[in-house]
This record gives sequence, structure tokens and C-alpha cells, in this order.
Amino acid sequence: MEQKFEWVSKSELETVGFASTLAEKLNAGDVLALEGDLGAGKTAFTKGLAKGLGIKRNVNSPTFTIIKEYMGRLPLYHMDVYRVSEEEEDLGFDEYFEGEGVTVVEWAHLIQEQLPEEMLTIQIFRLGDSERRIVLQPTGTRYVELCKEIIS
Repeated sequence: MEQKFEWVSKSELETVGFASTLAEKLNAGDVLALEGDLGAGKTAFTKGLAKGLGIKRNVNSPTFTIIKEYMGRLPLYHMDVYRVSEEEEDLGFDEYFEGEGVTVVEWAHLIQEQLPEEMLTIQIFRLGDSERRIVLQPTGTRYVELCKEIIS
């Protein structure tokens, strides 16, 4: 049975705070699939993850580089696969997914076949100018427990 957990953010600051709280509970090898329309708040969410991981550098979308790496308590591998086609040769994503850091994949559905079996899918929906509905869909026991911990 697929579980979903929902949380509503009233502002970008709340979204960053929520993501920061989540990041404090992440471990090496955790994979987050981040989905949402342009402007939904994927990069703001990732900035919150970086904050929670103790990363001091400014985080921005890796649209033209595909992957950006940031160092903190754990490395953060920030991927934007919007321009990657499923047919492209293997870009070594699994090395990141199984690595020493936390991997965030924006537009993850575009590389569905390359994603690990267990991960946390996070969908961000615009409800207004600054309000967002954040839906967490965990796949795997670790991620279900993680969601219960942060949404309780």
C-alpha cells in the first residue's frame, strides 16, 4: 500500500524550514526525487536541505550542468535532469545514489528507469503566490519512518 504524507507551507521561509528539518534526519545514500512545475519551489526546497546539512554555499538550480555538489555534514548532490533524455548513455547516476551523500533529483520522472527502488518522492504544488502543498511519497521502510517522524 502506497502511503502519502502532506504538509502545507504558507511561505518560502516555511518551505526552507521544513526541508531543513528533513535534512537533519537524512543519511548517506538517501535519494529524494523532487517534482513540481517551474516556479513551484524545488530550488527553495533544495536550499532548505542544504541549510539542514550545514552547507554554507549558495544553492541554485544546476539546469545547465546537470549535477552540482555541495559539502556539508553530508555531501549534497543536486541534479536537474530536465535536459537529460532516457535514451542517453548511462551518466553514472547510480554512483551518486549509492554514494556518501544525499542526492536530490529535480524532474526525477524523466530518468525513472535509473532511479533506485527505495527513495522519497517529494511533489510541490503551487496553491497561491507563496503557499505550497508538499506531498511526500516514500518507497521503502526507511522513508516511511522518516515521513512519520517529520510530519507527526
